[in-house]
Amino acid sequence: MIGVIYWSGTGNTAAMAEAIGKGIADAGQEVVVKSVSEITADEAAAFDKLALGCADMGAEQLEEMEFEPFYTALEGKLSGKQVILFGSYGWGGTWLDDWAERVKAAGANIVADNLPVFGAPDDAAIADCEARGKALAEA
Repeated sequence: MIGVIYWSGTGNTAAMAEAIGKGIADAGQEVVVKSVSEITADEAAAFDKLALGCADMGAEQLEEMEFEPFYTALEGKLSGKQVILFGSYGWGGTWLDDWAERVKAAGANIVADNLPVFGAPDDAAIADCEARGKALAEA
């Protein structure tokens, strides 16, 4: 079973999470898609494969009230896991690269390119999300 866990302020990253989940399911794997408020770091750590999504906030950072504390608690439990990162942004767009460095330092393997999407995901972005989900399922 693969976990897709996200934080979304406007619904854009949530739409991406659903599309990634569809890609995983289409690849024949079981998937659980949850908002960060619906899962604990310990529950997330039980998955061998994770798609983690968070919108870009403030000065190119993860959302501070819910997602950053969740990720900080999860970070030490990522070693050996297969991971993809995704999220919607309104400006900039480098937060995923910074986050990827943290994920790699924690010992996880990022199995597909980060997926930043400017604003609401269009049809092409949804297709990219589904492809990333399939890549994670097959990793």
